[in-house]
Amino acid sequence: MDTRTVFDGWSRGTEPPVSKLIGFRLMTYERGRAVFEMDAGPEHANPMGTLHGGILCDIADAAMGTAMATTLEEGESFTTLELKINFLKPVWQTTLRAEGRIVKRGRTIALTECDVTDAGNSLVARASSTCMVLRGEQAKNR
Repeated sequence: MDTRTVFDGWSRGTEPPVSKLIGFRLMTYERGRAVFEMDAGPEHANPMGTLHGGILCDIADAAMGTAMATTLEEGESFTTLELKINFLKPVWQTTLRAEGRIVKRGRTIALTECDVTDAGNSLVARASSTCMVLRGEQAKNR
């Protein structure tokens, strides 16, 4: 599958609603890899004033999911079976960069991972996910 067709909406500025809600943006992608960035600020804080962990999950999930999507063939889709994240340092206000990549892509199961770094290129979080490729009836309307 030509990855340009998968991401035409991004290039036309019609990114998925969640990206507008959270504030992340696709910077680049190629087969098996995707990079997102976002400006994290007070609007993303938890009750303690630091960046809410769910925001880190969102940007990491977007990067890993997009990396996975670049490997799909015609008629395939996928779903995430499991997502794990390690939070490594607190964040208040910074530009986050999430680089998702495919670790192993089998016919049915794939392992992805993502490093999230801050503006100083310091590792903030590391995530991984297990994805399942869907085909035929399972892939319809996904």
